[in-house]
Amino acid sequence: MPQIPEKIHELTVGQLSARSGAAVSALHFYESKGLISSRRTAGNQRRYQRDALRRVAFVRAAQRVGIPLATIREALAELPEGRTPNREDWARLSEAWRSELDERIRQLSRLRDHLTDCIGCGCLSLETCVLSNPDDVFGDRLTGSRLLPERGRKGRKPGGTLGSGEPEPNGTKGSCR
Repeated sequence: MPQIPEKIHELTVGQLSARSGAAVSALHFYESKGLISSRRTAGNQRRYQRDALRRVAFVRAAQRVGIPLATIREALAELPEGRTPNREDWARLSEAWRSELDERIRQLSRLRDHLTDCIGCGCLSLETCVLSNPDDVFGDRLTGSRLLPERGRKGRKPGGTLGSGEPEPNGTKGSCR
């Protein structure tokens, strides 16, 4: 891993990339999402403060455990004066994210345990399909591929019909039951 002399207080995007292991395009993306920031030189080149290394490490660690970038940005925005996260910040945030991660683990375990039962879209009318559409409220009464009741979508009725009484077009999300 390339070392950056301590006397250098600002890093080029190439230096930040080499030191952090993040691609230059990823750093530009992080900057566009407000996760890191840079200043521009007179020649319009990006320069990052050294603390951007810790911010990039924080973002990448949070991403590895499945935290969405929007959530990461919110967490960074809560830090006083935009400072870099420290060990205490990570402990506090990781505790707050724990329930979200536990829910994802539960969902992935359910997926793993039921994967061999699933054949896809429901066209073969399986009796149960907890993967394709686990919230299928019509599956208890009807067999075959069904839709969820619409939530706030105008012009549609529960049961997979449009407001005109026409059936939904092919390709909508259904359920095997």
